[in-house]
Amino acid sequence: MAEYVRQPRKRYCQFCKEEVDFIDYKDATMLRKYMTDRGKIKPRRVTGACTQHQHDLAQAIKRAREIALVPYTVTVVNSRLDRKSRS
Repeated sequence: MAEYVRQPRKRYCQFCKEEVDFIDYKDATMLRKYMTDRGKIKPRRVTGACTQHQHDLAQAIKRAREIALVPYTVTVVNSRLDRKSRS
């Protein structure tokens, strides 16, 4: 059997591709794409952003958090606790 070596696909920064100069902290819907469901900033290896744009993105998310456009954290609903307390 011949061994198949998968070539890694080159990721391109979405912001470089669209030639974005400024990441707007007021655009909450765009910022939420780069955050987890619990409100944490996704890492660069996941977002595919270049170093400079990832830094700008993190700064924009932090500014948006400070003026309450996006949450710092999201409360986690755990159904296990509800089951134990009902018994």
